[in-house]
Amino acid sequence: METLPRGAQFVRSRMLWEIALGVAGDPSIPYYANRDVAIYIGNGSGEEFKPSLRMAPGSPILSKGIVKGDLDAAFVNPSALLTQAYRGTGLYEGAPLPVRVIASFPSWDRFVILVKPGLGITSLADVKNNRMPLRISTREDTTHSTRVLLGQLLPMYGFTLEDIEPWGGSIQLNGPPNDPRRMAEIREGTLDIVFDEGVPAWLDVAVEHGYKPLELEAGIMQQMLDIGWRKVILPKSVFKGLDRDYETIDYSGWPLYTRESLPDEVAYSMCAAIGARADEIKWEDGAYTGLDQIGRDTESTPLDVPLHPGAERWYKEQGYL
Repeated sequence: METLPRGAQFVRSRMLWEIALGVAGDPSIPYYANRDVAIYIGNGSGEEFKPSLRMAPGSPILSKGIVKGDLDAAFVNPSALLTQAYRGTGLYEGAPLPVRVIASFPSWDRFVILVKPGLGITSLADVKNNRMPLRISTREDTTHSTRVLLGQLLPMYGFTLEDIEPWGGSIQLNGPPNDPRRMAEIREGTLDIVFDEGVPAWLDVAVEHGYKPLELEAGIMQQMLDIGWRKVILPKSVFKGLDRDYETIDYSGWPLYTRESLPDEVAYSMCAAIGARADEIKWEDGAYTGLDQIGRDTESTPLDVPLHPGAERWYKEQGYL
């Protein structure tokens, strides 16, 4: 398919897209502000624009808006948070949502807990038991998926992030995982523990400066699995500075999802559009292996939520399932 479909409306839409990227991509925009871009498809021939398909990225709890019909499709990262919505666990305890997957954008990632050497920490239980006054690094956006994960994990050890400062510690808050503020403190050795994902962007530097992954005990890991997270390996083969493979939590996959009640033909057309314009999509290097991957469970596209029937039909017609 052509890079830009023919028609003046697409030229104008392309310009609007670039404007949106320029405005929302301003690095000075803080979290909680206007950083996200939504895409509406519909009819603009009258006095009002009448949307027929509304798509956007955003927070994990956008799934509630999807189910209500405020949006028709959204991305979530990682896949495990959509699993929680589907099962009614974790962030959605007791309230399963009728969500379905359109496609999963392949993304390979891990969540890690990195500890500065010499602190004597062999478990997060040590932090609680000794009320350790640590310098901790995590995300500044409290709705970010890593903060959701920490909100589930740390209470299993009997404490929360909010306990750190009363114990004499401090919290360094960051935007992206390789935020210059974090990287500077990693190099200076002034951070004690780092909690984050996006490991290809920063883990090698941290390991080079002596930081080591901390594994979860089997019982704690099982509790995380029960919520909807997956256990995976942080491989030495990928991160050469590691002394061995480590067990950690999967942070892979960006499911594009919708509600169960979305008409089959709409879900089908979305998949067909992905197939037609696959060469124009900026796929993640190394994670994307082909269109046969985006509708099934792979290491970079973990799927524990059913495909939408319309999407499933398209994948089967292509011979991908």
